[in-house]
Amino acid sequence: MKILKQAFVLFGICLIGQILAELIPVPFPGSVMSMVLLFILFILDWIKPKALKEVNAFLLENMAFFFIPSGVGIITQYDLIKNSVVQILIICIVSTVVTFAATAYTVKFVMGVQSKARKKRGGAEQ
Repeated sequence: MKILKQAFVLFGICLIGQILAELIPVPFPGSVMSMVLLFILFILDWIKPKALKEVNAFLLENMAFFFIPSGVGIITQYDLIKNSVVQILIICIVSTVVTFAATAYTVKFVMGVQSKARKKRGGAEQ
């Protein structure tokens, strides 16, 4: 029953995010709006991450299940994309490398900022 309550909260936030995305005048993905909404709720401490722990664990353990519709969609539309397979693979590889690089440099930057902040704090305490 606990997982059902947590799932209800999570899917309720998703529904609200979808509704908000439809109401704003610019096109915006409802899933992203839902994540932003959930993030705001966490920051405001209206929902604690631990309150959704069980449903999050369940969804992470069964994540592969959520990729089945995408795989089936690709297979059913193969006739449309068979002439573009090489281009699609190149796009996937390049976007993966760019994502890795952007993540690595972002982490490096944030770690540098945190290191400087720690040094400042350490110097101020002495």
